[in-house]
Amino acid sequence: EAVVPYSYTAFNDFLGYVPPKYVDAQAANFLAGRAFTRARQLENEGRPVLGLACTATIATNRPKKGEHRAYMALWQLESVTCVNLYLDKGARDRAGEEAVVSQMLLNLLAQACGVVPVPIVWKEGDRVETAVYEFTTAIDQLLNREISFFGVYADGRIRDNGVNPRVVLSGSFNPLHDGHIALAQVAEELIGHPVAFELPAINADKPPLPHAVILDRLAQFAGRYPIYVTSAPTFLEKARLFPGTTFVVGYDTAVRILQPRFYNDTLEGLHAALAELTELGCDFLVAGRIDHHGFFHSCHDLSIPAGYTHLFKGIPANKFRLDISSTDLRKAGKKGSR
Repeated sequence: EAVVPYSYTAFNDFLGYVPPKYVDAQAANFLAGRAFTRARQLENEGRPVLGLACTATIATNRPKKGEHRAYMALWQLESVTCVNLYLDKGARDRAGEEAVVSQMLLNLLAQACGVVPVPIVWKEGDRVETAVYEFTTAIDQLLNREISFFGVYADGRIRDNGVNPRVVLSGSFNPLHDGHIALAQVAEELIGHPVAFELPAINADKPPLPHAVILDRLAQFAGRYPIYVTSAPTFLEKARLFPGTTFVVGYDTAVRILQPRFYNDTLEGLHAALAELTELGCDFLVAGRIDHHGFFHSCHDLSIPAGYTHLFKGIPANKFRLDISSTDLRKAGKKGSR
């Protein structure tokens, strides 16, 4: 499928948001990421897919003040390849610059498909910058306990230190669905900070996630949202990684957070954990849930030990009441949100 979102409105519609700029490396990565998620939605036979994108400003019938340049990105399951092409200004006409950009884009596609690239005739002032972000390397480092977490930004860049998201929505995202996205939007509205997602590779009451599963879950966020993958199975361990963070959780998760079984099966362990969470400056924003009897459970129904009610704040029912079951989506063979 090929799409040319030429106008600003079309560009914004394809991404689902307004980018900071329309012609830069980040914009190309956003486009490639969203093309990748689109391809994943359309593919039903398990074949490899990719997202390929380009945004450029090249020769026209009027002189341009800045450089003639093109930014390209190839988003695949395992990595993102970024190419910045700066053309020798005035060395080619419009058709000549279009040809070079097109050839470079085809070469990126050829690289992904294992095909021999087409030769390009370069001018003296041309230059090419390339960067590759390898998700597989970061996952290996995490599973080998070399790092405690890594983050993949919406543009594919990877960070494993020096970051501390203010608001985090943790989950298995199997799949990422409209309920997760709506909850993140409400949390951002209430708290006033953008929400990052967190995928624990190691869970408190489930087996560790295999490498391939982590890759697949990460792919859902391509070009859309920042996602952190951590080795922190409990929220206390997440808080140690990200002090000062508000964790956005559903009612059922909040119930589990308050269960002594996760703290050596003792109330003392639970109280010590809540005290440390307070010291770390972390708290929880809790979304209510309707049970199978039709009753709505909110933050007010939690059994919070005395002295720690300040750690749990509820989302008003009129702000968020979207109950979507990941299990039901999987049973129905649905892929979740693009």
